[in-house]
Amino acid sequence: MSGSGKSGNNRKNKQRFSGRRDDSQKHAKKHGESIYQEEKFEKSRASIHDRPQWTAPEQPVNPITSPDCPWCGKEIKDITTAICDKDTGRPVHFDCVLERISGTENLETNDSICYIGGGRFGIVHYNNPPDTRDFTIKKIFEWEAKDNVNEWRRSISEYFSVT
Repeated sequence: MSGSGKSGNNRKNKQRFSGRRDDSQKHAKKHGESIYQEEKFEKSRASIHDRPQWTAPEQPVNPITSPDCPWCGKEIKDITTAICDKDTGRPVHFDCVLERISGTENLETNDSICYIGGGRFGIVHYNNPPDTRDFTIKKIFEWEAKDNVNEWRRSISEYFSVT
């Protein structure tokens, strides 16, 4: 048999790994010494204490507001999931937008309304509903303008972009 490793019998004359990396650890344990008493470990331990401590960035002074949705009248508890009203630019619930679009469009079998990114929604047709990788976009709704950044988004961006 060859020792190329392809036959599966390649461990015949090899020593077992004992769990130790080298003989210096074995030597240190026999004599009651710690392996961390060497110079290289002392240097690394000292450099840890010399590092500057991390300080958290200052939080913005303005609190995050929780406005009411102009469409349903309920409070928007998580403003980060809100989306702009097409006409006024005020924040509205994401689910309210989905309901409004589904109320105006006639959906066929295996169709659903999805957020496709960039402030756009679409009617997506799944060819095989259990396999959501196979789909076609039938219609796109441009909901938010890409160029327009609303004031309510600027105020919450202070909390997420500190650099």
